[in-house]
Amino acid sequence: MSLTALLSVTDLSPRIGSEIAIDADTLLGGGHAGEIRALLVRRGVIVIRDIGLDDDQLRAFARTMGDLRLGTVKKEGDEGLLKVTMDEKENPEYAKFFFGSQLWHMDGTYEEVPPFATMLTPRVLSNTGGNTLFTNNYAAYEDLPEEEKAFLDGLTVVHTMQAALFPAKRDCTPEEFAMWSGYPARRHPLVWHHRSGRKSLVLSTSASHIVGMDPTDSHDLLQRLMAHATQPHYVYRHQWRMGDLLMWDNTGTMHRVLPFDQASGRRLHRCTLNGEEPIGGAA
Repeated sequence: MSLTALLSVTDLSPRIGSEIAIDADTLLGGGHAGEIRALLVRRGVIVIRDIGLDDDQLRAFARTMGDLRLGTVKKEGDEGLLKVTMDEKENPEYAKFFFGSQLWHMDGTYEEVPPFATMLTPRVLSNTGGNTLFTNNYAAYEDLPEEEKAFLDGLTVVHTMQAALFPAKRDCTPEEFAMWSGYPARRHPLVWHHRSGRKSLVLSTSASHIVGMDPTDSHDLLQRLMAHATQPHYVYRHQWRMGDLLMWDNTGTMHRVLPFDQASGRRLHRCTLNGEEPIGGAA
């Protein structure tokens, strides 16, 4: 039977995002993991309201969906669970980078094989702001004119840490900018040819420039594509409430958090699944 025949599924917007109704025991049992994964790839974002998973349950659910990410260059939190917060007391290693999450991005553009998917559940929320937005990079590519698709298909983009963070912190110190510049650059195709046969745009604020293109033309093209991909009809806006579980397909979406009161101590707990295919094509 299909997922929709077994569970209640409600689309949250026409092009991206679905909400499913399922209890914790059924979810953690893993019997629907394959169907949920298929829905995730098709719809980009899945929301489960009022499920209230604790940290151990969040890890357990992630493992039903794929290979739990324990760490690459740096340790991925506590046994695969990372605290997403700007409070350096809660996360001294990563908090100083999370301001960049307020700009459109996909995770792991510094890797050959970016993470497949991420799960988030809130622990502390701000009274104002803090909604998280997601955009469908599959749909944004599919809606482009055929001539432009053919042109974009041959382009390679350089992704850097300074490109990702400087737009969100223009008053950074020279030392901060030097630290960001010390991270390696990574080249990715602008169009991801997925093993499924589908294609998506590989867009992120980390996109510095297009290889071999005049810098001003490169800037203008990347800005135009970002504006195209983030039009309202490609976007799902999630208003958080306690007890939520939200997951997204990092390989076919971008996301960003809207500004919030940093004194609120806003904190979400995250589990991430390791990537399963390189952007550059099947290895």
